[in-house]
Amino acid sequence: MKFVVSSTELLSHLNAISKVISNKNTLPILDNFLFDLRDSKLTVTASDLESTLITSIELDNTDGEGVIAIPAKILIDTLKEFPEQPLTFNIELSNFAIDIYSENGKFSIVGQNGEDFPALPELDEANASKIDVPHDVLLSGILKTLFATADDELRPVMNGIFVELSTEDMTFVASDAHKLVRYKRADAKADVAASFILPKKPAGLLRNLLPKEEFDVKLEFDDKNAFFTLTNFKLICRLVEGRYPAYQSVIPQNNPNQLTVDRLELYNTLKRVSVFSNQASNLIKLSLQTNQIVVSAQDIDFSISAVERLNCTYDGDELEIGFKSVFLLEILSNLSAAEVRLELSDPTRAGILVPAEKEFEDEDVLMLLMPMMINS
Repeated sequence: MKFVVSSTELLSHLNAISKVISNKNTLPILDNFLFDLRDSKLTVTASDLESTLITSIELDNTDGEGVIAIPAKILIDTLKEFPEQPLTFNIELSNFAIDIYSENGKFSIVGQNGEDFPALPELDEANASKIDVPHDVLLSGILKTLFATADDELRPVMNGIFVELSTEDMTFVASDAHKLVRYKRADAKADVAASFILPKKPAGLLRNLLPKEEFDVKLEFDDKNAFFTLTNFKLICRLVEGRYPAYQSVIPQNNPNQLTVDRLELYNTLKRVSVFSNQASNLIKLSLQTNQIVVSAQDIDFSISAVERLNCTYDGDELEIGFKSVFLLEILSNLSAAEVRLELSDPTRAGILVPAEKEFEDEDVLMLLMPMMINS
């Protein structure tokens, strides 16, 4: 078989799907891209068995059809060195010899039998749920929650993003037992309630692909796999098995102490003061008083400490609460509002951080952080 393709167009498609290829593949064939040429359309697949990314390119100049596995690393490394130009791929399917002709040269590599590439999972139509999700909703849901997922080998359900669909909204939840993020969108709804746990790796792949997307994403999932169909890409991933914990019960409902503060000012203060916190605990102390918050940290081992005051709006009792500064900074950097509201009940219960004002009506962001004990 033979086809002509733009060097830069092929490279951009291969770069996007190459991120799925693992460094420690159990099957050697998975170190390859699967090229499938038929009906003037080149479909390229990359997989690590858990996640599979597929892209397609329409071609004008093709001859014959067939499938072949081409080594991923050498192909990408070669394409990176070409300026924009047409490349002719001449593939001999009988012995898997691949000749790539450029304007001035010829490059020869050996592929493998494309039939040995693992078969793609298929959707179980009888148990499937389907929804068209606006691309910006899916991207925001992943961006707001991915940082809060866990790395817990004992509880794999915590290592992904819990996606919950209902007739009223779409909810994304992630937690690592220290922090929890719940992101709701009212502008994405399903006909029936359904849910799944999206693993971290495919979520990261979607985060890279979605900024270039312009249309709704077709989402289909059954008990085992999810299928995301974009304009030029399709992602198939195995879902995390198991039940996600009842996250609603962790969120404190009655929080009379409420503080509103400039997000960037608090973030910058925390960055400065946290330098003086104990390196093992990263404990930072917030003392809340009328219209003032005192941020402090100390490391007794090195006899260093820091205190900084910030103006704020505070309605509630005077109280002191401790947080791990790394987690609090992470949460503040993932909230995009100008001002944030910190809601507290008492120093032993989780603090809730939400934007002081919604950026737009259909969005509901809630971030929760467990406190740390303050050694008085």
